[in-house]
Amino acid sequence: MQLRLFVAIDLPETIRDDLAEIMLGVPGARWVDDDNLHVTLRFVGEVDGHAFEDVADALSTLRKPGFQLALTGTGHFPPRGQPTVLWAGVSPEPGLLALRGAVDRAVIRAGIEPEHRKYMPHVTLARLNGSPPGKVAQFLAHHSLFQTEPFQVDTFHLYSSVLRASGAEHTLEVSYPLLPPDPTPASGPE
Repeated sequence: MQLRLFVAIDLPETIRDDLAEIMLGVPGARWVDDDNLHVTLRFVGEVDGHAFEDVADALSTLRKPGFQLALTGTGHFPPRGQPTVLWAGVSPEPGLLALRGAVDRAVIRAGIEPEHRKYMPHVTLARLNGSPPGKVAQFLAHHSLFQTEPFQVDTFHLYSSVLRASGAEHTLEVSYPLLPPDPTPASGPE
């Protein structure tokens, strides 16, 4: 049995609603289903049942604090040339990068090859197929100041994914709770 795995952070319904409001107006865009919107921490790839267990077990050892995230701005991949993916960006957050690093190390310990691409946190909004460059540029310009309210991240998930003609179908395999957020340092006397 082969499974195509990835590790991700789910988005609250209010954030998915915010994204759904901007996901339109680009001919040739195949918009991601609202339920599949997420921030990928690590793409694992195709694994057999034993490797799945190893990855799931390795992830269960992680003890990282929760944190807040906000989405901001839009962009596309590749950064140069004909765009093939539209995305919403993620505001810089040390807690996210610490969790991503821990997830990456755990997956490598489980026997999966390291990723060689630089990590760029984002939410994939659409896959493009021959979309007019002017419409893509118009979408990016119109939503360049897109921003959501911060939301609390207190869990991350291991998903399996099946690619279908209509898009990817994701199945939640395991959820992993994060520790309570680090308390903010007390401010000095006012």
